[in-house]
Amino acid sequence: MQIYEELKARGLIAQVTDEEEIRKLVNNGGAKFYIGFDCTADSLTAGHFMALTLMKRLQMAGNKPVALIGGGTTMIGDPSGRTDMRKMLTREDIEHNAECFRRQMERFIEFGPDKATMVNNADWLLNLNYVELLREVGACFSVNNMLRAECYKQRMEKGLSFLEFNYMIMQSYDFYYLFKNYGCNMQFGGDDQWSNMLGGTELIRKKLARDAHAMTITLLTDSQGKKMGKTAGNAVWLDPNKTSPFEFYQYWRNVGDADVMKCIRMLTFIPIEEIEEIEKWDDSRINEKKELLAFELTALVHGEEEAKKAKEASLALFVGGGDDSNMPTTEISASDVPEDGVNIVDLMIMCKLAPSKGEARRLIQQGGVTADGEKITAPDVKISTEALRNGVKIRKGKKVFHKAVIA
Repeated sequence: MQIYEELKARGLIAQVTDEEEIRKLVNNGGAKFYIGFDCTADSLTAGHFMALTLMKRLQMAGNKPVALIGGGTTMIGDPSGRTDMRKMLTREDIEHNAECFRRQMERFIEFGPDKATMVNNADWLLNLNYVELLREVGACFSVNNMLRAECYKQRMEKGLSFLEFNYMIMQSYDFYYLFKNYGCNMQFGGDDQWSNMLGGTELIRKKLARDAHAMTITLLTDSQGKKMGKTAGNAVWLDPNKTSPFEFYQYWRNVGDADVMKCIRMLTFIPIEEIEEIEKWDDSRINEKKELLAFELTALVHGEEEAKKAKEASLALFVGGGDDSNMPTTEISASDVPEDGVNIVDLMIMCKLAPSKGEARRLIQQGGVTADGEKITAPDVKISTEALRNGVKIRKGKKVFHKAVIA
């Protein structure tokens, strides 16, 4: 099975500009393609994960990736899929975030001469003269067509700023620039980027009378149609300091039954033939499938050793035994612990399991907190000093586990 057919079999391909030409390019290792990553945070997320694995799959098949760091486009902010305007970041914040992205990408993609290239669109976008840009590319864009683009529809309801309206032009200019200066003949991205990507292919056609190609990959959503990669309203980060390997493992270990095979197919590097055998497992092996998914993805992001530790910690929680030393842990200074123990609300704040005492009380009153397996029934419950010396396992909801221990 060649790479294009494998991508289809995994359910990764959403839309393409010219299927036959794209199939020929990627199967023959003739694609020099780019994917853009705007630097809106200091870590990549699980939402970027599919794009990173796509780059790795295509590189393994002989194609050349260009990882585009959006140091310039982040100054504007992508309106795609948004109902509000993105927070404006300083140039210093964006440069810091770009460097964090660079380090994380190197875990997935092999960079070097005749391998993958990493570029930052700040190098060309921030030096553009606005009047010259308007004269060079402005006539190539129809405002009527832009307003019909899917990426603007949600923002139009609350008011699309002129700043955001320029985003499609900037992204299109990236493709045009990379085509001319780096020989990029393809752009890949999430399915919500389709309008922006078509803008790039059209700009290249109108300015250079050449054909370039675009392909979108399926957005990773759960069985309710919600984007995966968030937990309790927060992103699942690839940085272990923001989402620990244990928490990352637990996120994938707890995906819905209806979503586990889709995630195995789309995100792991398990061969298609093996996946087809796994699909034949009966329902009694659903947890085995989830553990396989969680281990494979944690190993990809954090390494096999961390994946083994996360699995051990998970087993310690759910089936008893195992090593729980790798569970997320807060060490509390003995001087912060009164002789008669710590109030559970204060302990949750210390462990960052709640942003405020009011939120901690609400969670407790809703029956969503346990300590060492015992449900906490009131906010005035105290955890004894002796228990904290041994380490107390706190569970918030069904999926968040944390250990508190006196240092």
